[in-house]
Amino acid sequence: MRSVWPRLAATLALTAACHSAFVVATPSLVYAQAAAKGAKATVTSLIQRGSALFDDAEYEESIQTLSAALLRPGTSKQEKIEIYRLLAYNYIVLKRMDEADAAVRGLLVLDETYSLPPTESPRFKDFFKATREKWESEGKPGREAQNSPVAEKPIRIMHTSPAQVPPGTLIKLSGRVEDPDGRVRAMQLAYRTGADGKFVLVPASFTLGEFRAQIPSAAVKPPLVEYYLQAIDKGGLPLTSRGDAATPLRIAVPAAQKGGVLSSPWFWVPVGLAVVGGGVAATYFLLNQRTSTVTIRVTE
Repeated sequence: MRSVWPRLAATLALTAACHSAFVVATPSLVYAQAAAKGAKATVTSLIQRGSALFDDAEYEESIQTLSAALLRPGTSKQEKIEIYRLLAYNYIVLKRMDEADAAVRGLLVLDETYSLPPTESPRFKDFFKATREKWESEGKPGREAQNSPVAEKPIRIMHTSPAQVPPGTLIKLSGRVEDPDGRVRAMQLAYRTGADGKFVLVPASFTLGEFRAQIPSAAVKPPLVEYYLQAIDKGGLPLTSRGDAATPLRIAVPAAQKGGVLSSPWFWVPVGLAVVGGGVAATYFLLNQRTSTVTIRVTE
């Protein structure tokens, strides 16, 4: 008759071995290149965050967040109108008038009857009014395409993100843009150290569909660098992106090894396997043990 104790001991030994191996054999070697950050941000949540950032005078971060919302697939007409309105506000405050003009025009193409509420700041109302008058005098460009929509060919940014670099490395990024209709006028790179804070936005060199950009070595610090790339139209508004402010690309920047071989993740991988192997061997040994009863007679 088999005893239950060897089986129970075997189960506990295997569980402990696997747990120990998991702990020591899975160091953080690389980060996912697309930052999940929990559930994927919805367009509504991005618009709300962009609005809150504007109210907090975080104008650059507001633009980055709203640009991410604008490029989300399935964004409704009303959502786009709100995005363009908030983008225009940000650009007006920052005195980036060409981009503000493009944002207001984008809004009017979607709804030419749109008007700001009477309680809105005269600063914004005057700009919207002036842009509308100019847009109407030019024959409402873009409106005819809205009334007779023609399927625009998709724009694609082809780029491979490096998985990992040492601290202090100058990261050179490159790629190409597939733009069948020739709508892309420029490329931009946005980067930051770590996973929080404002992205630094810089222009990328862009010639004949090829782009190049660099993340400076001073920004490359453990544990990671985040970045995204976006294609810009003639008005300075984003057309498409590779990553965005809500779901950027990531490059792992591991800290320098200070503890010799014991601090290296590659040392612990075989150790973890050895622990698993020991657990399996112990399990096999214990499961194959049998109990027996020996009767001893003692006579006086």
